[in-house]
Amino acid sequence: MKLLLDFLPIILFFATFKYAEGNKDWAAEFATRHLGSVVAGGSVGTAQAPVLLATVVVIAATLAQVLWLKSRRRKVDAMLWVSLVLVVVLGGATVYFQSETFIKWKPSALYWAMALGLWLTPLLTGKNVLKLMLGEQMELPPPVWARLNLAWIAFFVLMGVLNLWVAYSFSTDAWVNFKLFGSLGLMLAFTIAQGLWLSRYLDDKAPDTAAGEETS
Repeated sequence: MKLLLDFLPIILFFATFKYAEGNKDWAAEFATRHLGSVVAGGSVGTAQAPVLLATVVVIAATLAQVLWLKSRRRKVDAMLWVSLVLVVVLGGATVYFQSETFIKWKPSALYWAMALGLWLTPLLTGKNVLKLMLGEQMELPPPVWARLNLAWIAFFVLMGVLNLWVAYSFSTDAWVNFKLFGSLGLMLAFTIAQGLWLSRYLDDKAPDTAAGEETS
């Protein structure tokens, strides 16, 4: 359920953009009628309408995530708050200025915010965020936790760069496809590679545990 909730804004952004892209005249008319009062110039063209409507949907979906969690008295993760701020600020700029540039920067800003959080937390508090999140599920030597943290920092930095490269090198349609399939695919591949790398450290503990049980 949490996984679906996390990916819901991206899925809705993708679905809205694709539908509007296939119905540009309708999208432009709908966007002008409902967003004309909050966009520069008062009207939305067929070229800008798909990404503007998708941006409005992703803003609403992210806000709905936070409100749903608060209504259930569940904790709202720090990264969700950051995502909400970024999507409201950059998404709002995209809608007002009718420029897709702002919303295209949002994934990179979020990736880099996560990288910054992973880097600063050990320096400021001496705590490893990944160990706090996963420490109850697996036991690893401190150097391995540190290397794992560095790996995720590097991954998020590179993902931010890759997002901007796709955004500025290809069409908006290609960027939207990458935003859903490319980024999630790379995340899955990195997670699997990480699991394979960590397995040797987890496997090394299995014989020790078994030996301890035999001794007892």
